[in-house]
Amino acid sequence: MVTMQDVAERAGVTKQTVSNVLSGRVAVRPATEARVRAAIAELGYVPNLVARSLATGSTRTVGLFVPTVSTAFYAEVVEEAEDVLDAHGYRLLLCTTRRDGERARRHLAGLTSRSIDALLIAGDQGLTDHLPLLSRTRFPVVLCAWETRAPAEFPVVTVDYEHGGYLAGRHLRELGHRDVAVLASPAHTLRVDGFRRAFAEDGLDVPAGAVHLAPEPSFKAGIEAARAALTEHPSATALFATHDVLAVGALEAARDAGRAIPGDLSVVAHDDTPEGLLARPTLTSVALPTREMAREAIGLLMRAIENTAPAAPSRGLLQPTLIPRESTAPRD
Repeated sequence: MVTMQDVAERAGVTKQTVSNVLSGRVAVRPATEARVRAAIAELGYVPNLVARSLATGSTRTVGLFVPTVSTAFYAEVVEEAEDVLDAHGYRLLLCTTRRDGERARRHLAGLTSRSIDALLIAGDQGLTDHLPLLSRTRFPVVLCAWETRAPAEFPVVTVDYEHGGYLAGRHLRELGHRDVAVLASPAHTLRVDGFRRAFAEDGLDVPAGAVHLAPEPSFKAGIEAARAALTEHPSATALFATHDVLAVGALEAARDAGRAIPGDLSVVAHDDTPEGLLARPTLTSVALPTREMAREAIGLLMRAIENTAPAAPSRGLLQPTLIPRESTAPRD
């Protein structure tokens, strides 16, 4: 088995210099680092991570909680977090909650007894009640993509979801739409609030009866919610869906009902995922700064790790943007 001493002898440096290159915590001259990395590659040296963590008190590992990796939004969070961590010499330990509170509790309880250097929690589904498990952890914790009220003791980097709904509403109002319906996931109350605020600015009401809940963000749920909306509100000239996949289902329901998009019915969505770009017509949608959010959240964790102190409570609120496409048009 190749040892760190073997690498040091091949590179003509001390064992401590090899350790400094591997840890990244002490600056090493570029030419010296290049020799060390060349020796590592030539010898096929694989660091003993367990021994290193015992010696340094660091595992160079950051945990990441997400509800799922089956949606483009959370897939981007994972990819960006992994890229940033890799650039800092850290690995990613991924846990999915599957929006299951008990599964989330088990994962959190397990992480409190494992050796990680920090934890990023993306998305709040099923987690809020279990965060007290983290109150005595030695590692920093940061929240991101939090749509409900975040616990005050943790820093959070998230998106202004209420403003996202507002942008969707203002877009429809500027196109002259007055009679609208909403397709919403139960967790998206901020988006619906923002949408209503846009209409209220013009003295118009979006009544509770115009909001149709979809139990999950899926194509099928979008179809069913849109069918109910179009049946109960046949005069509606526009629909707002709080997730792109719901809007894609709404396009199908509208076609089944003989409603042309956008001639008879405009559809605006939220999240700007690939489903919306592949839809026909392409979806007008509110785009989220997903990768920027992940970068900022990981940056908070890195600073907390380097300072060997908990991340100070703070709130970063990133702004979404609306991207007009083919699914919306002026009301006749």
